[in-house]
Amino acid sequence: MTRKHLIGTDEWSDDEIRSILARASELKAGAAGDSFTGKALVMVFFNPSLRTRTSFEVAMARHGGHAVILEPGRGAWTIETRSGVVMDGEAVEHIVEAARVLGRYGEAVAVRAFPSTDTWAEARRDEVVRGFARHAGVPTINMESARRHPCQGLADALTLQENLGERPQSRRFVLAWSWHPRALPTAVPASAALAAARLGMEVVVARPPGYDLDADDMASIGAVARRNGGSVSVTDDLDSAVSGADAVYAKSWGCLDDFGDFEEEAVRRAPYRDWIINEDRMSSTRDGAGIFLHCLPVRRNVVVTDGVLDGPWSRVTQEAENRLHAQRAVLETMIAGRKI
Repeated sequence: MTRKHLIGTDEWSDDEIRSILARASELKAGAAGDSFTGKALVMVFFNPSLRTRTSFEVAMARHGGHAVILEPGRGAWTIETRSGVVMDGEAVEHIVEAARVLGRYGEAVAVRAFPSTDTWAEARRDEVVRGFARHAGVPTINMESARRHPCQGLADALTLQENLGERPQSRRFVLAWSWHPRALPTAVPASAALAAARLGMEVVVARPPGYDLDADDMASIGAVARRNGGSVSVTDDLDSAVSGADAVYAKSWGCLDDFGDFEEEAVRRAPYRDWIINEDRMSSTRDGAGIFLHCLPVRRNVVVTDGVLDGPWSRVTQEAENRLHAQRAVLETMIAGRKI
């Protein structure tokens, strides 16, 4: 079947995700891609990007298509994303009209929109990307929202397969919370855990007390893991989690109980600067050869040391390259109509 939207990988079936990953591997190996000649992808970036923007642009070009880049408030009108508001402020365009028009111009729309509200209850609904999906009338791709970064998750899964085998069941994947000077969204950690769960891995979420992921997201990760022969556990002992691990994925995220209260969250986060992935911790992985993953960009010697990033454990460049191939497979499904 073809798919309408990609909001989160947990909204796709196991067989569909396996098909996308298999096709991404074929494309990476040099298989001829489906043609996008005469077709366009319209990308709307409410927030900055390096890998996501570049990889999607290159993906469209490699298949003969065209990518249009819009940055609301910078060369494009500011967009009001809330429903039922009186638009007497800075925003001059509403998401309803913007989505409907852009859907007439392109075969698919892709949207990046980080959280912009003061409450997690509101942010977790991912109303911006879901609003485009409701109104555009064409397939919509989430390029990162408050809760999901599905294209990064697909690249993570592909990287795990390339290093640990197509079905790395019984291998341990550690999602390691790390200190950061800012409270970041939970989209990447949730999507990375979903990727490992889909492969049937032993997923261990290592985080300080108070830094649990959204309960519904953890339930989704657990359901995917159980369906694929894996498991999910949570610990506040980083060293124990990393010891013997096959893959360590460092990522920062903010405390959801303090969402929107940056000063309070910073106080809560302050004691945990030692939550960093360093050479000693990676040396304690299975045979000292576990792989290190991160979505990038990453703050060196804050989240992870130079020695790890530049050492034999790091797969971050491979992981970033895999964004291109995973997204090519997604676009073939959404733009060229390839069956999955």
